[in-house]
Amino acid sequence: MSDPQPTAGERGEQILAVFDTAFGELLAADPAAFRVKFRKMAASAFAFYRGTACLFYQDLEREQHGGPYLDDRTSRVWIHGDLHAENFGTYMDANGRLVFNVNDFDEAYVGPFTWDLKRFAASVALIGYAKAFSDEQITGLVRTYASAYRERVHSLATGAKNDEVPPFTLDTAEGPLLGALRDARSRTRFGLLDSMTEIRDFERRFAPGGGSIELDAATRYKVLAAFDGYLETLPESSLARPDSYRVKDVVGRRGIGIGSAGLPSYNILLEGNSDALENDVVIYVKQAQTPAVSRHITDPAIRGYFQHEGHRTVISQRALQAHADPWLGWTELNGSGQLVAEVSPYAVDLDWSDIDDPEEIDAVVADLGRATATMHAAADDQSGESLVPFSTERAIDAAIAADEDGFADLLVDFAHRYGARAREDHQIFVDLFRNGRIPGL
Repeated sequence: MSDPQPTAGERGEQILAVFDTAFGELLAADPAAFRVKFRKMAASAFAFYRGTACLFYQDLEREQHGGPYLDDRTSRVWIHGDLHAENFGTYMDANGRLVFNVNDFDEAYVGPFTWDLKRFAASVALIGYAKAFSDEQITGLVRTYASAYRERVHSLATGAKNDEVPPFTLDTAEGPLLGALRDARSRTRFGLLDSMTEIRDFERRFAPGGGSIELDAATRYKVLAAFDGYLETLPESSLARPDSYRVKDVVGRRGIGIGSAGLPSYNILLEGNSDALENDVVIYVKQAQTPAVSRHITDPAIRGYFQHEGHRTVISQRALQAHADPWLGWTELNGSGQLVAEVSPYAVDLDWSDIDDPEEIDAVVADLGRATATMHAAADDQSGESLVPFSTERAIDAAIAADEDGFADLLVDFAHRYGARAREDHQIFVDLFRNGRIPGL
């Protein structure tokens, strides 16, 4: 988003350069996976936006160094890194409670808190445009998000008790958030296992097909060695029953999603918390990626804090998400950091396709603003990590208080400008892709 605006040809070259930096090695290793990824990104401007955090942060850095509301502390907040309207959903926390919150922490890092808010605001503009909302309606939605975020940050900064800012659960959520939680509650571990496994010789094993890849003996050995390393990263509370970690089967998987294209991954079937076959647990081991935002954060203390990308993803998620998945951990495999977590039967993403009423969308966006504020407030001097050694909610609250009126205006202006930019970029990308202009494809 330089000024003056680049021509379509110049912008196409910018997009290709950013893609080469972000995806080049993975694309060269698995072009087929990226053809699938890029076809999914071609489907809509929002799908393109979802898959291009790398481009977003390149543009953000080109546009500004520093910026409103950013100082030494508010530029050093644990952020989600890919906070768009579809990265929210349900999970079962370590206490066995279903919670609706931010999810997918693959891009999490430490950086300016406004970067999360801008990425979300632009995603609202794209969703609103796709639903044929007017610019005024989109402005209203972004203002609702900004106001809900501001209000929740202020409550937390001034010492609100937990019962004043409860998490979104079956008891407290409303509307589509409650719908997602009820959907998650209706799901079962048996249903998940039935879709991925079968019983052979009185023991559960992964079923062939469905994207699973049989492993040779050498690869299987490496994965099991990595699994042993993973166990050492789990908190004591997760290791209550050693039998839970008996491995029953291992298969390979190939990532072809918008975010996981070309990343090798593996599924491991475990005994679970009893001998009963319906309590077996599936975990995944996935090569963690370099977060897009990290290419634009130069602080050596942040860069040096993490052993590898798997460690970064897990430490970030534990900091940002209260009572995270008890199976969450990290390991190394073939010299690369790996993220390890449960394939949860209780994960349901917020589905925007059926949310069309403007008032309902407004209420959802307000809730997501509150969830964002709670997330930013969680990862600070109380999180057990030394990287952010201050109260983030108090730092953010003070920064916004210095210019209350300009806060929502900042996000509204960005949402409209970057929403338009992303729609234009999507068309440029489709033309590049369909005309064979993306190297390696």
